Amino acid sequence: MTETIPYDDLLTRYEPVLGLEVHVELNTNSKMFCGCPTTFGGDPNTQVCPVCLGLPGSLPVINGKAVESAIRIGLALNCRIAQWCRMARKNYFYPDMTKNFQTSQYDEPIAFDGWVDVEVDGETYRVEIERAHMEEDAGKALHMGGATGRIHGADYSLIDYNRAGVPLIEIVTRPVRGAGAKAPEVARAYVAHLRDLLRALGVSDVRMEQGSLRCDANVSLMPIGSDVLGTRTETKNVNSLRSVERAIRYEMTRQAAILDGGARVKQETRHFHESDGTTSPGRSKEEAEDYRYFAEPDLMPIAPSREWVEELRATLPEPPAEHRRRLQTDWGFSDIDFGSIVSSGALGLVEATVAAGATPAAARKWWVTELARRANEAGVELDELPITPAQVAAVQGLVDAGKVNDKLARQVIEGVLAGEGEPAAVVAARGLAVVSDEGALTVAVDEVIAANPDVAAKIRDGKVAAAGALIGQVMKAMKGQADAGKVREMILAKLT
Repeated sequence: MTETIPYDDLLTRYEPVLGLEVHVELNTNSKMFCGCPTTFGGDPNTQVCPVCLGLPGSLPVINGKAVESAIRIGLALNCRIAQWCRMARKNYFYPDMTKNFQTSQYDEPIAFDGWVDVEVDGETYRVEIERAHMEEDAGKALHMGGATGRIHGADYSLIDYNRAGVPLIEIVTRPVRGAGAKAPEVARAYVAHLRDLLRALGVSDVRMEQGSLRCDANVSLMPIGSDVLGTRTETKNVNSLRSVERAIRYEMTRQAAILDGGARVKQETRHFHESDGTTSPGRSKEEAEDYRYFAEPDLMPIAPSREWVEELRATLPEPPAEHRRRLQTDWGFSDIDFGSIVSSGALGLVEATVAAGATPAAARKWWVTELARRANEAGVELDELPITPAQVAAVQGLVDAGKVNDKLARQVIEGVLAGEGEPAAVVAARGLAVVSDEGALTVAVDEVIAANPDVAAKIRDGKVAAAGALIGQVMKAMKGQADAGKVREMILAKLT
């Protein structure tokens, strides 16, 4: 078993340094250098052609829409946009890229020298962007017959080239220092910020579970007071916000144990394991010179005019920080209440639920409490739960119409999450509607009053608060399917 040390312990001796590389699949209709479709989930090897298969004699042509998206991403990240840049060939063995190199950018990225600010627990952290460059995705290898889905222990491997050539933007940070104990949370907040920003730009569906947004998390530790960066590891293809935080936290505890023991951290890639939150070795990490970059001879340089760049700047959505401030004002939330929405990763979901007809308070209530609890129990992100903002708004609509109460609404949500259909269908199928039959309620109220003469006497003597005990018993008798407010009215009408 790999040795680790307590998280709080390592913070007394080491400063964490992060480097985050986020890969974003663009939502263009065609691939980066050919006309093949980019639709997710197609039958294996049906969305390929000689160009993306790297067949001899085939020539690439750059996707203009991808260049436009790259520029808009760079502008949104406060980057400078290159007046002239080129594509390059990045060479090493790609089992899932038939031409055995990746067309990318090296020393001439299209966007560079940017920054974003992220907020964690009321503190703002600036993350500097070194570059955002264009490249193409590789295919997907499927290792069959093993227990882990990895090549070790597999009986054979299959390769699907549909993803090969899909446009990617890789966003690379400069070393992130100064976060201390909050380093894992800052990383998570940064990736969440990028996800929300890219979704607002409309350049990607940013579905981490489908791989259209992936994070490579570089982590190193250096002794407090030192200015010499430690040896880093790179945990590859982390595909959820929760996993970004867990992977970085684990790597910090693992590396600290190695350093405490007088050994050296090995520079390598590592794999993250969702099941237990650990990482394991991948391959020795190459340096840039090992990739033997050289300019791509089959593609013309890219030289976006300043007029075009400014036209694209005008298409940018409202900056995230301004957007959050406006929403908080519009919704009338306190800093604490609004902060709970942001910290839980529910801002976009709450906003969409409000747009679907719910009040801000109701939308916040469901996403930050009930649904956040269910996501935590399932070990998934909020937006991975099988329920949509429109469905949450529909649940609240049933509450507002008096058809269910909050307790029954939780059962409705449970049914929607279980795939039982829309909220109204779940109410009908499970028989969850609030009982509105005055006769049935009257019988239940009378029985409870008769069974609790001492409590009834207190209410008659003016102690109205005692009605709560009777209301609870009536609700129990009605299996929760009564309007508590109506029950209170009936009890007080009979006893006061």
